[in-house]
Amino acid sequence: MAKLSKRAQQIREKIDPNKAYSLDEAVALLSELSTVKFKESVDVAINLGVDPRKSDQVVRGATVMPNGTGKDVRVAVFTQGANADAAKEAGADIVGMDDLAEQVKKGQLDFDVVVASPDAMRVVGQLGQILGPRGLMPNPKVGTVTADVATAVKNAKAGQVRFRTDKNGIIHTTLGKVDFDAAAIQGNLEALVADLKKLKPSTSKGVYFKKFTLSTTMGPGLTVDASALV
Repeated sequence: MAKLSKRAQQIREKIDPNKAYSLDEAVALLSELSTVKFKESVDVAINLGVDPRKSDQVVRGATVMPNGTGKDVRVAVFTQGANADAAKEAGADIVGMDDLAEQVKKGQLDFDVVVASPDAMRVVGQLGQILGPRGLMPNPKVGTVTADVATAVKNAKAGQVRFRTDKNGIIHTTLGKVDFDAAAIQGNLEALVADLKKLKPSTSKGVYFKKFTLSTTMGPGLTVDASALV
């Protein structure tokens, strides 16, 4: 059997795999176990009571985290005219149409989120093979195809996260950084849960929120007792 690294041994000694931790305990423990040299993200995985094989049970949406995510988000906007001015004023990093499309085709993807006004989709639609695999394709379901590009930019800058159930019916997203206090993480988780409740498929039966797991970028996963939230 391979010898455990010092960090792996410390983690094994500190965590109880059979315990459902309170949110406060989980955040404190993840912070204690974070020994890497960069500021890790705190991520959540939520097992939902849905059948992802059925198209009407795919849960997809976006949440603006009230306490942000601790990440500096670069936003590109495909639009023109007055909307272009509004996007720039709202803080967009890159604004354009055909010129921006040419940058994307050349592999210049120096942004984290793409927003588009409806009239720009004729241009953006040609970039699906580039933007799609990177999770950057604008979509009206998560508010990134909209006539109100200024609000979309502000939301992205404020810490909006997008999510979609994977093939196992699990939502994965970030709640902040490891130096956030428990109250900030809880506030963000509450906002996410509230949105997930609104998105519950009518055909989903039984328990909707089945399991919450909190982890850091390089750390272990801790099962969290989120009964007070749901």
